[in-house]
Amino acid sequence: MADTNKKSDKIKNRTESKKLTPTKLIEPIEPETVAEAKQLEKNSYWLPTEDEVLLRSPEPEDKFKSSDSWRVFRILGEFVQGFDELATVTRGVSIFGSARTPETDENYVAARETGKLLAKAGFEVITGGGPGIMEAANRGAFEAGGVSIGCNIELPFEQLNNPYQNRGLSFKYFFVRKTMFIKYSNAYVIFPGGFGTMDEVFEALTLIQTKKIRNFPVVLFGSQYWQGLLAWISSTMLREKNINAEDLGLIHLTDSPKDAVDFIIKCCGFDENGDGK
Repeated sequence: MADTNKKSDKIKNRTESKKLTPTKLIEPIEPETVAEAKQLEKNSYWLPTEDEVLLRSPEPEDKFKSSDSWRVFRILGEFVQGFDELATVTRGVSIFGSARTPETDENYVAARETGKLLAKAGFEVITGGGPGIMEAANRGAFEAGGVSIGCNIELPFEQLNNPYQNRGLSFKYFFVRKTMFIKYSNAYVIFPGGFGTMDEVFEALTLIQTKKIRNFPVVLFGSQYWQGLLAWISSTMLREKNINAEDLGLIHLTDSPKDAVDFIIKCCGFDENGDGK
């Protein structure tokens, strides 16, 4: 009982330090432990996502209809919606990168140009639908008159769709959304980003390496940003024989939007007008 009181006091002190109003938390609180997350959730300060609810361990008080077996139908619905909405996408290219990249950043400018060139080459541009690099890529495709698709995701703190989309989807489950990226992409272009960007890189490389999907181009944009990671992969990872030398060939590094698009066109067998050779 004493431990429970200590946890409650800790949370109370932290919330008071964040200057709560009676109806709204001005600055969101990031829980430090599972117990604290549950307490914040009860107080409506922390908004759980469907992913978090699905992936957390069951609790004794969970009701049957909120259990995982019933949640499968919601997951099924997301797959059906995604497949229906994207069924006509045959030349998709997914572009990933940081949501924090400002419009003035050179990577934003490059992502916008890449989206534009891809659209002009007949590709449909797919992003996560949010700000930063995602917005830049959608913007380039949209301004070029191409197909600009955003696949947004429910997060604890709302991520708004960028306005440069002519087709937008929203997902509650990360793994459903990631399936859409893989299924409807002929290539990935990866701009500098954080954990989410890294997740997309290595998931694609893993699926290609294990031949779970066809080999498609994985383009890393920004040699200065990626050089440290690539040096570690080509030295430590390769030296320890955790990958083969040919696995390094799965990655194409560039600093040029045109080179990225030309490489994709070449690998996908399309000519400059987006037509099959």
